[in-house]
Amino acid sequence: MTIILVPRLEVHEDSHVPISSYYRFVSAPDAYMTVNPTQATFDFLPTNHVLTVRMDVPESWDVQQTKSIQDTDNLRCDAQRCGDSAFSMSDDSFDDSPSIPLDLAKDSTHVEYGLNSLLFFGQCWDVSVGSPPNGLQLTLSSSHFPRHKSITRSRENGRNEQQLQILPDGTTVFNAMLPINTTSAGSSLQLHSDTLVMKTLGYWQLRANPGVWKLEIASHSKGADIFEIIDGAIDSSGAIILKSSSDNTPSAHRTLVMKDYISKYQPLLVRRKPGFEDSELFDTIGDTKNFSDEDTVHVFSLATGHLYERFLKIMMLSVTKRTSTRVKFWLFENFLSPGFKAAASYMADRIGCQVEFVTYKWPEWLRGQSEKQRIIWGYKILFLDVLFPLNLKKIIYVDADQVVRSDLKELWDLDLEGAPYGYTPFCDSRESTLGYQFWRQGFWKDHLHGKPYHISALYVIDLERFRRELVGDHLRAVYQQLSADPSSLSNLDQDLPNYVQDVIKIHSLPQEWLWCESWCSDETKASAKTIDLCNNPEHKEPKVSMAKRIISGPLFPESWIELDKEVESYEKEYFTTQKARRE
Repeated sequence: MTIILVPRLEVHEDSHVPISSYYRFVSAPDAYMTVNPTQATFDFLPTNHVLTVRMDVPESWDVQQTKSIQDTDNLRCDAQRCGDSAFSMSDDSFDDSPSIPLDLAKDSTHVEYGLNSLLFFGQCWDVSVGSPPNGLQLTLSSSHFPRHKSITRSRENGRNEQQLQILPDGTTVFNAMLPINTTSAGSSLQLHSDTLVMKTLGYWQLRANPGVWKLEIASHSKGADIFEIIDGAIDSSGAIILKSSSDNTPSAHRTLVMKDYISKYQPLLVRRKPGFEDSELFDTIGDTKNFSDEDTVHVFSLATGHLYERFLKIMMLSVTKRTSTRVKFWLFENFLSPGFKAAASYMADRIGCQVEFVTYKWPEWLRGQSEKQRIIWGYKILFLDVLFPLNLKKIIYVDADQVVRSDLKELWDLDLEGAPYGYTPFCDSRESTLGYQFWRQGFWKDHLHGKPYHISALYVIDLERFRRELVGDHLRAVYQQLSADPSSLSNLDQDLPNYVQDVIKIHSLPQEWLWCESWCSDETKASAKTIDLCNNPEHKEPKVSMAKRIISGPLFPESWIELDKEVESYEKEYFTTQKARRE
């Protein structure tokens, strides 16, 4: 049977087909040899619609946006505004890259993406018991770099050569006049990334860039005492293939080479050392470490689109102003614009906090989501155990559209009473919206058995306990089961932890840690430690209008308008500095 597809090449306004997604495929293996970069162009798109751009790339590619004037989450084209020429640096765009040529900008939108890093990923297996070593800590480091043959040269006073170093951030440095006998033995080890082995498939994922890398069990971890790496492979059927016993001596590390753009599936086999056959990676009774002696409060957040990036900066400013200790923000960078990342880093230096961007690639074996908002919700809860450096023991998640009124150090020091995380229950003091609280009836009422339904706009994660109790693996397993039904997990980041309360305990935070006008009464606002701009189920109000109305008056040291103006002043400083530098 021969099937011939003849689609219409142009879709007009009178078309009756309800088309909502448009695809272009880009493939050019020799793109680096061409003068013009490979591109995809979308023509004849509908006007008076809000569109968003998503990249669909191989699993081993970490692709990030590198240049954009418009908000790629909210692309608009109507009679008033259309194309990059309608947007200015001081209005909707926060891009510090060189301006886009006018011939490209007129009535069109120009967006560029770059390959931020590549990924090693694979399967780790404990051959002693025939299962993954769930929770084993792995690190990727580099202490030597490949020499570039084309730049080798000779000198009269002895043969020397120039070395190209590929640094962990992807930049390159040329070191000239290095003796030929210079080796990696005398260089210092550079830790690049670390992760945990997941229960499902023994999956692990580590970021890398072109070069030679060392994959090893994290030193000083309990896993390094229990396990050793051995040579072997896993075939397509999942069977383990070991070298002969006389040949299979343990090694301290495995050498991995990132030399092309093809997926880097890496099997890693480990076995237990003699005397550790029954040892556990994590103690059943964990170390009840007191975090009150920490001198830095770590805050996690994410955002997408220019509007929420604006809210995110205001949240960062309010947290830094109110918190009595140093603050470090960990921002999920996959959906952030390049201009935001640069301007936010500048603002952080000015207001006295730290910013670090983290990323993770959704594994192919974990059921994906098609809607961007649901993808973001997934990143907010599904990868907490592997998203941050393993030496980070605790973190507080704060929604971008939140303003903090109190010292987050109080929340940091709060005893979670043995729970891996703490959430604030939904308010029930505003009687007019009680009917919208779906968890008070039907399935959720029966499932919760009297337990509260918690909101996910603010939560504290004891990462040490979270990893030790393998909470991430359990959440992913339940997600995989429930997400088979598209109508389940309507509020993924909220429904999932609330659904598994019987197995994974949630510590209910004091109600004043999250006030939301939609669910909390006006009388309770004065005691609120944070204000969240959650949507009202009875009516829709623009976020900015809501923020100006709610975050104002004598309860606030600075109104939302004042915080917004301060953020804007830092942005203007940054862009003025960048403009002067380019000139």
